[in-house]
Amino acid sequence: MKSVKILLVDDDLKNSMLLKRFIEAEGYDVTYANNGRIGLELYREIHPNLILLDINMPEIDGFELARIIRQTDKRVIIFFLTDRTDKVDRLHGFSLKGNDYIPKPFYPEELIAKINERLESLTVSQDTVYLLGATIFRPNISTLTYNGETHSLSLRQTEILQLLAENLGHPVERNRILEQVWGDASYSNSLALNVQITYIRRLLADPSLTITSIKKKGYLLSVL
Repeated sequence: MKSVKILLVDDDLKNSMLLKRFIEAEGYDVTYANNGRIGLELYREIHPNLILLDINMPEIDGFELARIIRQTDKRVIIFFLTDRTDKVDRLHGFSLKGNDYIPKPFYPEELIAKINERLESLTVSQDTVYLLGATIFRPNISTLTYNGETHSLSLRQTEILQLLAENLGHPVERNRILEQVWGDASYSNSLALNVQITYIRRLLADPSLTITSIKKKGYLLSVL
């Protein structure tokens, strides 16, 4: 099972349900929203790796939803799925930092191929395991195991902790984390980083592990 979350936002319920089942058959976790407003709420809740986004939708259209998301998130992958194929619309989609613009109708197999290609870089080897004190950290499935108990991490938490784990015993600059995980070091993303570090600390039940905040430096993951 691929540990990847996909958000499908499209007001065409019938075709979306067919597409959802097709993508899920490939092992992906798909969440569906039937309009842009709900799509925005679900994006903030589940933090997907990839968004499949229709353009013509009620309440918030696809272009506007992409614009809102890109204000704070430069990393999430966005595919526009639409019957609006004019050159102006395509260029507008890419100006909003969409990663692909797929005209309807399309073959589901073609979409799956594009999804696999884009997400390949996010897939960490199944053999990659970090032993942090008595804690086992598996970034490919976003889990921490300590004393026989396993806890799940969000994608953002996984990316942050992996950066710290790769530099175990050495501080990682705050701006480096922000740039690598969020795409920019804006004030709102900086606040979000503070929150995520708090959550990660709570999940690190191993008393030998600590994440230290270093003033004007960043964060340091260490084993006592």
